[in-house]
Amino acid sequence: MTPLLAALEGTQIAGAQAAPAGSAVAWAWLLPVVPALSAAFLLLFGRRLGAASGWIAVAVAGFAAVVSTATFAYLFRQPEDARVFTSEVATWIVAGDLEVSWSLLVDPLASVMLLLVTGVGLLIHVYSLGYMAGDERFHVYFAYLNLFLASMLVLVLGESLLTLFVGWELVGLCSYLLIGFWFSDPEYASAAKKAFVVNRVGDVGFMIAMFVVFAAVGSLSFVEVLPQADALAGGTAVVVGILLLIAATGKSAQIPLYVWLPDAMAGPTPVSALIHAATMVTAGVYLIARTSPIYALVPDVGMLVAWIGIATALLAALIALAQRDIKKILAYSTVSQLGYMFVGVGVGAYTAGIFHLLTHGFFKALLFLAAGSVMHALANQTDVTLMGGLWRKLPVTAGTSAVAVLAIAGFPLTSGFFSKEEILAAAADTPGGQAIWIIGIATAGLTAFYMGRWFVLVFLGRPRWQELDPRPHPHESPATMTIPLVLLALASAAGGLINLDPETGWLHRWLGPSVVAFEPRVEFLPHATLLAVAVIVGLAGLAAAWLVYGRRALVPGVAEAYWPQAQRWALERFYVDELYQTTIAHPGERVARGLTTFDNRVVDGAVNGVARATAGLGTVGRRLQTGYVRSYALAVLAGTLLVVIVMFGPTLVAGMWG
Repeated sequence: MTPLLAALEGTQIAGAQAAPAGSAVAWAWLLPVVPALSAAFLLLFGRRLGAASGWIAVAVAGFAAVVSTATFAYLFRQPEDARVFTSEVATWIVAGDLEVSWSLLVDPLASVMLLLVTGVGLLIHVYSLGYMAGDERFHVYFAYLNLFLASMLVLVLGESLLTLFVGWELVGLCSYLLIGFWFSDPEYASAAKKAFVVNRVGDVGFMIAMFVVFAAVGSLSFVEVLPQADALAGGTAVVVGILLLIAATGKSAQIPLYVWLPDAMAGPTPVSALIHAATMVTAGVYLIARTSPIYALVPDVGMLVAWIGIATALLAALIALAQRDIKKILAYSTVSQLGYMFVGVGVGAYTAGIFHLLTHGFFKALLFLAAGSVMHALANQTDVTLMGGLWRKLPVTAGTSAVAVLAIAGFPLTSGFFSKEEILAAAADTPGGQAIWIIGIATAGLTAFYMGRWFVLVFLGRPRWQELDPRPHPHESPATMTIPLVLLALASAAGGLINLDPETGWLHRWLGPSVVAFEPRVEFLPHATLLAVAVIVGLAGLAAAWLVYGRRALVPGVAEAYWPQAQRWALERFYVDELYQTTIAHPGERVARGLTTFDNRVVDGAVNGVARATAGLGTVGRRLQTGYVRSYALAVLAGTLLVVIVMFGPTLVAGMWG
């Protein structure tokens, strides 16, 4: 038995069983259906319901959270080797050898994703009640929010690549609708279109991957494909791995398709929290973890995933250093943290990648919702250099934000500390991964620095918002907004408890039936040393942020004063967007204009020319039909004479000359 087959036998994915009737797993199909029906109902009748539409959406999100919890509890009660269930809802496609059913796959990996999506989604729904109060399209917003929840649940529960792809596309549609929710603002509308178009590039990779998998295995079902992963030819596995990586770089915003995510914060702030923490951007990491048996076949492709992840993490961290928009800093932070998740799943530490996905969902949702609370208090001001001193005015927001900043900076014993260090340790224990560890540690220091900068400029120092005209009057947000902050702060602080030990922690045991286990192959440094280095670097980053932006209260800061050129490059995002405009968008526009001209003048010209010629012939024919009897008699006479001349003329002429 090959090592991979042994690993697959350990995952038990091949031992999937039908969901018992009446069990919580058998009712899991309601998870996407009820929010989808609620979305349709709110779109049709929400305007008449007014503020009640928001509470209906919250109740539906609460229902999804309860069912997800019941599903998790049911799996928890099952033996460790019997936690993978499938449930067929209906037959979808039957075409030759292709048979696809609307089927659900409920296993430990899906269950933890369900808890994250519905739990954080519920808190964001509640927060939105206060944040979106008074918006004229209040009911539409909550309809879209319910639809987003339903779409992500389809993605998580999909039993086949094709079913997952339906959810994959639906979350793309929902992101377009919600990012551009205030579409009257051209910037928001443009950001929505950018997200939609960039993600279509990645989707091409997903579709081709499905074609290749079906050609090789004859099925798209995970239960059938993953146990046969070892039967894939080496070249086929490489192709599938790279194609799925292309898809994942689109959804999870990695190089070269990361450019849409920073602009995605253009929509309502709760939407930013939902996209960046619990739904769309987690899809790429989830896809790679779900298909871990394929990536285990081709570790070189896995290392490509890891290198793309660490390069993205570093680039995004450098850009975040100079940003001034309170949400844009967090957006680039999301891109960077997703890079760490890619490192985890790339080096084969799939559980570590999912662990960081979970903890990141807690503290990143908290950070975005806290940013929304600050904007709510400052009349939508977003420039952090015009804030400061808000901890007295917004004590709950400031206190919970401090917890989230410590977690993302990897402060000891916070959730981010455990998950990030597990990823970095796995990279160090992987052949060729030591350079990734070094870059990852440096990036962790940058993360601590720019997030410390974010906190100091927003909440500490002198209140620079007093100089604004008109002057705002900041106050703490209502309970519907602060209660989610407190709950997320608790999760951000204590979330690491689910996987304290990087080898035998609870999450490792729980995900055993779903993903291939990580096996350290080298020892770069003792783990205690790796941990000590990470702690020192993180604390140094926080201390440097305090020294530069807090104690000296420099605005816009020492970095801008001493390294203006580097700061300007970082502020302009290293001109990557401009590069894409020059090399892709503008040439594409010129090609499109040329094709339009060809279509108008050649294709349409030929068609229109035939039409004009036909019309001309019709005009000539129409003139022959006068409606006068004498004209027709004259024509008959003329025709008779012509026939006589043609028939007898030559004979008469010959007789005359004969």
